[in-house]
Amino acid sequence: MQREVTGWYSPSLNKQMDIAVYGHYGFALLLIPTAASDYLEYEKNGLIESIAPYINSGKVKVYCINSINGESWLNPHMHGYDKAVRHQHFNDYVIKEVVPFIKDTTSQKNEIITAGASLGAFHAANLFFRYPDFIHGVIGMSGCYDLTEYTNGYYDDNVYFNSPTHYLSQLKAEWQLSLYRESRHIHFVTGSGAYEHPECSQRISSILAAKNVPHELDIWGEDIPHEWWTWKRMLPYYLETRF
Repeated sequence: MQREVTGWYSPSLNKQMDIAVYGHYGFALLLIPTAASDYLEYEKNGLIESIAPYINSGKVKVYCINSINGESWLNPHMHGYDKAVRHQHFNDYVIKEVVPFIKDTTSQKNEIITAGASLGAFHAANLFFRYPDFIHGVIGMSGCYDLTEYTNGYYDDNVYFNSPTHYLSQLKAEWQLSLYRESRHIHFVTGSGAYEHPECSQRISSILAAKNVPHELDIWGEDIPHEWWTWKRMLPYYLETRF
């Protein structure tokens, strides 16, 4: 498998941000880490190996970036306002820096699909729904799409505009809705086993259905927990059957 680790000093975040790239061609799959983990998390936990056939065949080129959740919603010592501002810095980093990097390292015509598990699924969904003119779809695995689940009671405009279940409910911008409707890849998949919360995926699905946005809600059984082996089954299945 072709593999490269690179990075740059991010002006959006004022820190070094590394990125691991796997593959040589294909649509771009931008993987967002879970919780406070890093850009090598998906490799270390075997998820990259689980999708290796699709990477090696040129079906997909995978980009894994760092999170800054430890400098935002998962930092117990920061004020909510500062956490929210830092979250927006992360969005700026992805859209203003990572997206151009992806475009420069694959075909300009290839789609960019965000994906992630757990908190990574939240970020993946938020990036797509906030920026559908840059991101073309999402695979959310075992996610919660209500940011207030992480804000410990704090709420402001930055929280609202980064919480898909909040802003999607009120969204009326037809240009944005039309881009959602044009996407062939809005997928929410979750288990029903230990530590899974399928109601979170059901909630965002119901909001999208009310907006007439085609999407897929896929709820797996009670034997499917919130674990790495679950996501190592889910992602290969979606790459095989949906792309």
